[in-house]
Amino acid sequence: MTLAITNAHVVPVDGEPFEGTIVVDNGTITALGAEIEVPDGAETINAGGQWVLPGLIDAHVHLGVWEEGEGWAGQDTNEMTDPVMAAARALDGINPREQGFDDALAGGITSVNVNPGSGNPIGGLTVALKTYGRYVDEMVLRSPSGLKAALGENPKRVYGDQKKTPSTRLGVALILRKAFTEARNYLEKTAKTTAEGEYAEGHLVNQALVQVLNREIPWRQHCHRADDIATAIRIAEEFGYELVLDHGTESYLIADLIAEKGIPVLYGPLIVSRSKVEVRERTPAAPGILDRAGVKVSIITDHPVVPIEHLITQVALAVREGMDRDAALRSVTINPAEVMGVADRVGSLAVGKDADLVLWSGDPIDLQSRALRVWIEGREVYSYDEQERRGTVLTR
Repeated sequence: MTLAITNAHVVPVDGEPFEGTIVVDNGTITALGAEIEVPDGAETINAGGQWVLPGLIDAHVHLGVWEEGEGWAGQDTNEMTDPVMAAARALDGINPREQGFDDALAGGITSVNVNPGSGNPIGGLTVALKTYGRYVDEMVLRSPSGLKAALGENPKRVYGDQKKTPSTRLGVALILRKAFTEARNYLEKTAKTTAEGEYAEGHLVNQALVQVLNREIPWRQHCHRADDIATAIRIAEEFGYELVLDHGTESYLIADLIAEKGIPVLYGPLIVSRSKVEVRERTPAAPGILDRAGVKVSIITDHPVVPIEHLITQVALAVREGMDRDAALRSVTINPAEVMGVADRVGSLAVGKDADLVLWSGDPIDLQSRALRVWIEGREVYSYDEQERRGTVLTR
């Protein structure tokens, strides 16, 4: 099916906004610009000057593994029975029928990165998903898209309460070093035995960690305090893997160091209380400080800590507190797409990319605006009835 959205104010993110047309065929953008002809037989939608942007992206959520309103029955975020859960996969715990996926569409969010929680020093493999589908496998953009780990209060509290290692920040760092040392030894053994015509014994945990050592996927490091961030950098440099800082509450205090190292920060959530010591220094000014220092910054909700539909609300707050407007839009589009390793498909509007599009009533950073229609790969999945003031997710 061919779709043409005409008379639109198009914000491609990578490129200047224009008034014109987007053409979609078989789920892919085939043309866009100010002087584009509508193909014969195309379904045509006149946007009436309203805004069209790429679907927003939230690079750190627990969507589908931490189900709202379900209590223990819907809590599959942390497998807190062993400090090293590198081989556990968030993919295996996601319920695509969870209400949060519908909320994501209502907020104009078409892609997410679902993470295990931060109860373990090493929590498990993350997955990049589209936010619409009948079963999770058809929603996958990239699996795995990273390996989640945690420093700071959470893992030391969990295992300290169990009277086992780790119960301190020292112990958490030790667990990470031991796991990577074992994985590096496994990698060397595998290379040797393969060269000799034999296969090393399989080991799921080491195989997951080897993907990080080989820089096939990033190490997604949960950390808040600046000293924990410094530890994250120290260990990453010891073992040579690609580091991404998740949350990074105090990252703006050492923004120059993080920029020098070329480490991206997924900052947030912003709309939260100072619920624990680690987040006392949280501020909506941080994304702007990081961006001005040269850090690639993305804004995240950590859903359901902040409900996912308020991703754009956090962006507006960051702009109010000094973040450049274009940089703020990049923080929920192309920047997280690059961190997740899916920028060839999503994060901006360009020929050849997935037709994940959102028609907004106006500038999305104006909180009076709302997502009116959402398409994922050219299929309309959400619409808002302005007369009835009600949104509808179309049948899965």
